Amino acid sequence: MGEIQLGHRTVGSGHSPFIIAEMSGNHNQSLEKALEIVDAAAASGAHALKLQTYTADLMTLDLDTGDFFIGDPASPWQGQSLYSLYEQAYTPWEWHKPIYERCRKLGMIPFSTPFHPNAVDFLEELDTPFYKIASFENNDLPLIRYAARTGKPLIISTGMASLAELEEMVVAAREAGCRDLILLKCTSTYPASPADSHLLTIPHMRELFQCEIGLSDHTLGIGAAVASVVLGATVIEKHFTISRGDGGVDAAFSLEPHEMKLLVSETETARQALGTVRYGLSDKEKSSLKFRRSLYISQDVKSGEELNETNIRVIRPGYGLAPKYLNQFIGQRVSQEIKAGTPVGWELIRS
Repeated sequence: MGEIQLGHRTVGSGHSPFIIAEMSGNHNQSLEKALEIVDAAAASGAHALKLQTYTADLMTLDLDTGDFFIGDPASPWQGQSLYSLYEQAYTPWEWHKPIYERCRKLGMIPFSTPFHPNAVDFLEELDTPFYKIASFENNDLPLIRYAARTGKPLIISTGMASLAELEEMVVAAREAGCRDLILLKCTSTYPASPADSHLLTIPHMRELFQCEIGLSDHTLGIGAAVASVVLGATVIEKHFTISRGDGGVDAAFSLEPHEMKLLVSETETARQALGTVRYGLSDKEKSSLKFRRSLYISQDVKSGEELNETNIRVIRPGYGLAPKYLNQFIGQRVSQEIKAGTPVGWELIRS
């Protein structure tokens, strides 16, 4: 596994986690709102902003009965047809260019999830630097191959995929020319429960597929995302909105700006804290040595007097001998008069 270049940022274990703000349909069909989301994501420190590129006609059939109606009461989209949901959530293609331009002006990397080969072609015209395949499309091997043939990095969410299906998608992407692949551990429920996240899959997936692994996180808050970094995640994707109170198809499980800012800082803190396997004194700890415990004379002692648990103690600071030598001094007679507060050394014992 080597480092991967996503736009102007490098992804890998030696770099800050790559944080993606997913706009999805939280723009509520307002370009002005979409650009405000871009501004807020940039101000929060997110490194990239992701769109979704589709139309309702490219996603499903215009039917509102049977398989095409969302009847699950646990779904945040219950009571809608698939077609009406996608009409509500899609980002108009003519918006992509101004959104991309705003992102680039603010130093963020714009990219998108294509849901059809036509969307890949359109995104190529915008010089999209890499592509994301959504969990619900990770079994669409023709789409994966089509995106891979661009030669650009691919990020694929793994939600719902069995191990065999993961193998199929990875092989399809690599055989079609994808050299830089990132898989995102994902639980495709909205919102997702931390108990269903199974983040221990991350290092296992990295070992199996020898690629960078990240997290597409639908849990509430940032705890799962921070934990994923400890397990090796180098990319974090979270849905983003200015305010959950604004509503929107994904607002209920989206981060607000102050939460995204915290996600950026805390995932970097987690990465830095990992360090390497190390024991013993660090250079920065040397100044703290004086606060360790050591042996001190705790009462004035006359020459020839015997040391005992009262006149020699284990206390702070650490300028005397180590506490492990205490028993070698108990019962010994001192060679000189000693004042309380004197650090204990071998020279204090009468030879």
